[in-house]
Order: sequence, then structure tokens, then C-alpha cells
Amino acid sequence: MKVDRRTVLVGGGAGVGLIVAFALWPRHPRSDLALHPGEQALNNYIKIARDGRVTVAVPQTETGQGIWTALPQIVADELGAAWEMVAVEPAPLTRDYANPLAAEEGWPKDLRVTAASTSVRAFEQPLREAAATAREMLLGAAADRWNVDPGDCDTADGLVINGLRTFTFGELAEEAADRSPPRNPTLRLAAKRRLIGQPLQRLDGPGKASGKLRFAGDVRLPGMLFASARLAPPGGKLRRYARDALTSVPGVRHVAARDGWVAVVADDWWTAESALKAANPVFSGARSAIHPKAIFDEALATGSAQQWFSRGDYDGVIRGSRPLAATYYVAPSQHLGLEPLTATARFQSGELDVWVSTQAPEAARARAEKAARGARVNLYPMPAGEPAGRALEADAIPIAIALAHATNAPVQLSLSQSASQNHDHPSGGALARMTALPGTGGITAAWKMHVACADGFGAALAALSGSDPPRKLAPTGLDGSVPPYGIPNISIESIAAEVPFEAGYMRGSPQREFAFFTESFIDELAHAAGIEPLAFRMALLGQNGRLARCLQGAARLAQWDGGGPGSTMGIAGVSAFGSHIGLVATASIVEQKVKVHRLVAAVDCGRVINSSIAAQQIESGLVWALAQATAPEPEWVAGIPRARTFGAIGMPRLDNVPEVAVELIPSSDPPGGLSGLGTTVLAPAVANAVHAGSGKRMRSLPFDPMSA
Repeated sequence: MKVDRRTVLVGGGAGVGLIVAFALWPRHPRSDLALHPGEQALNNYIKIARDGRVTVAVPQTETGQGIWTALPQIVADELGAAWEMVAVEPAPLTRDYANPLAAEEGWPKDLRVTAASTSVRAFEQPLREAAATAREMLLGAAADRWNVDPGDCDTADGLVINGLRTFTFGELAEEAADRSPPRNPTLRLAAKRRLIGQPLQRLDGPGKASGKLRFAGDVRLPGMLFASARLAPPGGKLRRYARDALTSVPGVRHVAARDGWVAVVADDWWTAESALKAANPVFSGARSAIHPKAIFDEALATGSAQQWFSRGDYDGVIRGSRPLAATYYVAPSQHLGLEPLTATARFQSGELDVWVSTQAPEAARARAEKAARGARVNLYPMPAGEPAGRALEADAIPIAIALAHATNAPVQLSLSQSASQNHDHPSGGALARMTALPGTGGITAAWKMHVACADGFGAALAALSGSDPPRKLAPTGLDGSVPPYGIPNISIESIAAEVPFEAGYMRGSPQREFAFFTESFIDELAHAAGIEPLAFRMALLGQNGRLARCLQGAARLAQWDGGGPGSTMGIAGVSAFGSHIGLVATASIVEQKVKVHRLVAAVDCGRVINSSIAAQQIESGLVWALAQATAPEPEWVAGIPRARTFGAIGMPRLDNVPEVAVELIPSSDPPGGLSGLGTTVLAPAVANAVHAGSGKRMRSLPFDPMSA
């Protein structure tokens, strides 16, 4: 049976606002967008159909952060579209959709990537300009029909309006697409922006609720086989497996063994996984497990430090004095997502089709091309079901391709939950020696962070480009290490710790680690000086009014009690991703475990695109960070984390998730990032609350009250 290449794999109707097509249709001469019959492309981001439906091509991966709603909302507002007639589709894999902030973030040039809370920051301006261009083309087409000046027309609710006369966008689309686009389109004034900031319904919501939105594991192709695999630990190789145990298993179609992996292909996934278990593969690898903290201790004690940031004269100011000191540690942490590593591959008519969830689709396609045996590669990026960053690296692609080639059939490879955990790329982890010298009135005069860390994001970026992991810390590994406070003398020294596992990108990291160090130590300094923690911070925030307002807002909402002895409140603030957040946590130790009762946040993320999504992102980030802060760190074996069931991990359940309140502070500043913001501030606020109530100062993540 011949498969129609135009099949819609992820769908919904205009009524639910979600249409995602992976089709290869004839291209409009002025756009890379695939066109369905009756559609017109006005530029590389916007299509308009005869029925008035506006489809927005989104370059970023939907990971649950709401980007398939926020970016179309920007377009709808600037264009004057009716929200119920807006749809979304993934943008084509061309360099025109590279992340505009890549160079500023220190990433490879022209990288298309969804990471570091950059999506709205990167694409708001390009999308506004694209929408303004389309709007002026529609206005020009209508003005020609009416024989009036385009300046006498406007758009609203999917209509071009001139007095009492109207045309729908669909009626004008063909004429508008034939017009020359304006070179410098005029953007709407703030007073005329109707949709920005509104809590509009998520475009991906109905598809997720109904099950129509397809993820990588939902792909189904005629004649498709299913595979499971086991992978070698870092530096290890496959030593043996019981091949005889596979020969008699009904439904097994193929067994493949390489130095780095072994896989079974069968009629269904359960048969493949069961057979693989029976084969009991054994890999070489380090027998003794080295606890990561020992590696960081050694690096901090003996490593050669590099000066990352310096202000004033720290060494001169502290000479002859004894600064206050404390050491903090954040263990490498797993993503712990529900979506396993999955990829589907199919060779057909000399071409290779690959379906995979990926936050870096062009890099994933390049990885597929290396394994494609000369075939032309069509990569279909799917939404990511794992929201914390594991989808940045699509490790399953080469194995799926090898199996599809060997079986001459479409193959979907899915690792088991245990295998996915074993071969997670955890956050790098960090250990910091903090020192500070109080000045006049207890205000900090000098501050130093001497830190050993592993740059997971840098390692992930290196993997995307096919290069070796960096030996020195890149800017990605130290982002967020400079405190947001007006301390006159600061020194940040860094050491790259060589960890025995494959570190990777983690949502909110490394800002999460550095926020824990900074905001916990600031709290210690405040108590040492006998100054109320909020007042202590405010005295140092003269140059960061936005963060000061967030701290004050959170304190007001939470009815901050000062965080003194006997309190159960702790406070922390972070500036990251172009945004600012203040958080008051109410927490205590209950039955030798940290129990968080309430979280109150005030957030300044600049101009808010969708207030509902903004609040959701802060709430989800706080709860995710709570899981990371309270779930025990993994046991390490041969450079991989030992797999655990979700029940054994101790993740927060609905009945013990704290009350969460979020206030968004109005702002006219450019939009800041949100998806990682809530993750940064949770741990120090909770640690400070526990100290206020118990006197225990917890300096390690995840929390262990018994060792504090």
C-alpha cells in the first residue's frame, strides 16, 4: 500500500485552533511554507486560506511551555486575526528559522533550538514584523478594491475594515499574496493591541485533551515494526547476550548487536522488550561507582581555576580579614520525564523519513543524515512529551535508522522507561565555596564564588554539532553565577569538573544551581549581620529595581513575617532569562522530610503575551523544582544512573503539592523568558524557610534534613 506523504500526523480543526501538517506540497515562490489547496503564503511565517484560517509557522518545539500558543498570539494580535481562526504548524527545516538569540547566548551560529527560555524573546520581533507585513498587504489589497487610501483601513477579528465595509482575510488572501511586501512595515501601537496579555485558550490544549495531538510514540505506519534496545554505559561495549533465548520467541523479526548497543525488532514493542530481557545483555563498564560529589570535591581542591567575572578588588578588600564562608552542593539530577527515548525511521523510494521529538530539529536531521547511507532525509519534528530538556539530543535516531535499513521496514524504536533513565543526560551538577566580607552596617562589601561545575548545556551543544565535549567551561556553564546585587567587589572563579557520565541540558540550569548558592548564602549573611532577610536584599538592589519590586510583591502577597527564628517562611529572588522573580516559601520538616506548604511568587517577565500561560509556566517550574529538590539523587553505576520506578523516586503527588499563588507585575519592557524561571528560585526559598523554622541550614540539593 502506498502511503500518502501528505498525511496529517497531528491534527485538529480550525475550531480547536490546531493544525499541524508535515506535508511536502508545492512551494509558493516567496515562501518556504508548504501550501494546501486554497492557501496563500504571505511570508515565511504566515499562510491564509480561503476560509479565513490563518496558519502560523512556529520554529520552536512545543514542550508543554505553550509556545505553540504564545507565538501565534503575537501574530494574531499584530495581524488583527480572529483567535478562533488561528492554526499552527511546525516551520520548515531551513536556516531562515534559526534562533535569533543563538549568537547572543554563545551557541553555534544559525542553530535552531528551543532552550534557555528564549522562544518568545527570540521570535517576538520577527513575528510582529511578519504579521505587520501581512497586514499591510491585506490592507493594500482591500484599498485597491475600494479605491481608497490603505491608511483609511484597519484590521480586526479577521476582517479588513473601512467604515462599514469589510472583507474577510480569506477573500483578500490571493490578491494580498501577489503584492510586493513593504520594506518597513509599521507595527501596531500599544493602545491598539487587543490580544497581547489576554489568557487565550491554548491551541494545543484541545488536541492534548482529546488525544489527537500525536507525540513521537504515536506515529503509526503501514507494515511498521517495533524495537527495544539496551545501550552501553559511557566507554563500555557489548560483551555478550543470550542469542539462543531469542530464537524461539514468537513475533521476533530481527536482532542487531553493535559495540554500543543491542536491539530486538518484533511485531509489537512488548514482545521486543520481553525478548531483550530474556537475552540479558551484558556490557563492559566501570564496576565501582564514584559518587559525583567526590569528583567535585577533588576538582575544587586541586583544579586550576579560571577567572570568570571580576568587579572591584576582592583580594585587596579582604586582605587581613576573615570572610564568612560556606560550601554548597547541587548533585547532578535526572530529567525524569514520562516520555521514553523514541524515534521512527523508514526507507522509501531512496529517501529516509524520520519522526522524533526534538528541540533542535536541524541538528537531529544532520545526525540522521550521517546514518542515512546516502538517502535523502526528511525529518518530521514531533512535540516533546519530556519538558525538562532531554529532547535536545535525539539519541535514538541512529539506532532506529540502522534497524529500518536492516529489516527493510519502518521501525519505531522506544527504549523502556528503565533504559531511558539509565541513558539520561543529567544536569552537570556543581560545588561552590562561597566567601563574603560584611561592610558598614552589615552590608556585603566583598563576595567570591569558587565553583567547580560540569557544563551540561555546553556538552549538549557540542553533541548537536558533532564535536567533542568542551574541556573548559563555556558561558553556558556559568550563566547566572554573577549575583544580582550591588556588591562592589566580586570575584567568580570556575573549574571544569570532569564527570564520568554524559551530562546534558536541563531546563533552568545552570541558573538553578547558582541561584541556590547565591540566595542561600545571602540569607546566611543577612542572619549573620542581624538584618531581616528582605531588608538585607533591598539594601543591595539599588541597581535592580525590577527584582526589588518582585521581592516586595511576593512579601506583600505572602504576608511576610520577617523570616526570623520560629518562622516557617523563607524568601529568595532571581534575575534570569531577561525576567525577574521573587518567591516566599512556607516550609518545615515533617517526619524527617522537607514539607512545602505554600509558595507565593511575584514575577516581572516584561510584556506578557498570554497571562494564563505565564502563570502556568511559573507554577509548573516551581513544582518541577520541588521534585528535583526533594527526590533522592540517583545511585550511579558504571557512569549511568540506576533506574528507579516513579513510585520509588518520591516525586510530589497531587495531595502534597503546595498551594501556589503567582502575581504577574505589569511591565512594558520586552518579554523575558519564563519556562526556566520558576525552577531557579524554589530551592533557596525553601531552604531559607527551613532554616528559619528549625535552625538547620541545608546546603545541598536534593535536600536531606538528616544530614543538615
